[in-house]
Amino acid sequence: MLSVETAEVIRATLPVVGESLDTITARFYETMFAERPELLDGLFNRGNQRNGEQRRALAGSIAAFAGMLLEHPDERPDALLSRIAHKHAAVGVTDDQYVIVHKYLFGAIAEVLGAAVTPEVAAAWDEVYWLMAGALIAMEARIYAAAGAQDGRSWRQWQVVERHEETPDVVSLVLRPLGDEPVPPALPGQYVGVRMRMPDGVHQVRQYTLSGFGEDGLRRITVKRVRGGDTPDGEVSALLHATVEEGDELTLSAPYGDLALDDGDAPLVLVSAGIGCTPITAMLQHLALAGATRRVLLLHADQSEADHPLRLDMERLAGTLPEAERIYWYEQGDGARTGRMDLTDVELPKGAVVYLCGPLPFMRDLRAQLISAGVAPRDIHYEVFGPDLWIAAA
Repeated sequence: MLSVETAEVIRATLPVVGESLDTITARFYETMFAERPELLDGLFNRGNQRNGEQRRALAGSIAAFAGMLLEHPDERPDALLSRIAHKHAAVGVTDDQYVIVHKYLFGAIAEVLGAAVTPEVAAAWDEVYWLMAGALIAMEARIYAAAGAQDGRSWRQWQVVERHEETPDVVSLVLRPLGDEPVPPALPGQYVGVRMRMPDGVHQVRQYTLSGFGEDGLRRITVKRVRGGDTPDGEVSALLHATVEEGDELTLSAPYGDLALDDGDAPLVLVSAGIGCTPITAMLQHLALAGATRRVLLLHADQSEADHPLRLDMERLAGTLPEAERIYWYEQGDGARTGRMDLTDVELPKGAVVYLCGPLPFMRDLRAQLISAGVAPRDIHYEVFGPDLWIAAA
């Protein structure tokens, strides 16, 4: 891991670097895209560039990685790195792109911090970068190999065989693989990248959870239309909603993601809000097909019953599990508990493993509630849709 000398420099400079990381990453992306605009075509999410989420996620991951190395010098923060590596694999990041990022990132550091970046400081942060990049490259190579992909090339064509309007803002697309190549296996909870050509000719990739599986390799994605979809923030979801019909073809990556259901026998607590129900529904299907008898507590929050995506699927699947219990919260009532999810009077099974997915404020709140109720932090697994702006403490 970090050498003793480097650790001392990083510890001394982390506060000032951390305070400037948002400015540094903003300058980094601005300069890189000005000189390498092709990177926005099919690799970087321009919606997340526009709203600043990618910049904040990059800054947070660098600071978190450096801080974890200082706190635990003999351990590598693989949980943090695995989440990033899977996101990278879903868009097809390749080894050579880490060299490009290094060039522009360190140019931005030197420009923003100026004389504070002595040769000693530059060398120390260079060591941190390549420790992180090297670990990610190795992880991504293993992820690509498991998916049967080489150098990020895991794309193939799928045909839409069914389209279902789940709610006014959510649509499900059932997909069939085209071609004779074997379909890479998918774990319940994983996502695929969907690569689409935008009206201006630029390709964009977004990740969507596999919300269901079928015979002959059929898979389902369930897409929420992002409001303001005529802007880059929601351009892919808007295009999927507006233009994709049965018979159309989509370009999908292999399945990726480190939120995958553990096939143990511990009790499960499956917690979701809104479109966060997609990995939970896939997990319920997996449990139902396996004839699972473990205790399952299904908790979901939404605006109303009509706004609850995949509600009938969740009801049907949970109904096949002999030890499953369901509790729903709807802010508009509709026969469920009214208001936001509150675990005060919910009896959580002892020794439960929790899978959590939904909007970031919801997950922050529920994680705190779960820990207060006695759930070990290590047993709470979560998925953030989009850039991970929340690095939960272990």
